Amino acid sequence: MISRIWHGYTTRENADIYEKLLKDEIFVGIGERRIVGYQGIQLFRRDIADEVEFITVMWFDSLDAVREFAGEDYEAAVVPEKARAVLKRFDARSQHYEVRAAL
Repeated sequence: MISRIWHGYTTRENADIYEKLLKDEIFVGIGERRIVGYQGIQLFRRDIADEVEFITVMWFDSLDAVREFAGEDYEAAVVPEKARAVLKRFDARSQHYEVRAAL
């Protein structure tokens, strides 16, 4: 199992807008792609200083499945234009980890 982790940050004013966009459009669109080996996504949110941090954690069976999602340069962030419009900043690259234990 591979975990793909990415961070994005919004202003407080855009946080609810961004979260709704993720849940209602972006996550739905990912699911509709029916990527073999895609196991799901989690969303984390926290307020920090003058911005709001979002973390997405995606689950894949293999790096081949990650490549199907993100392309050959699979570490590159996949950030649709609608999301870029409300994000203050974000990771240009995602991190990938092999899951070694899950209890």
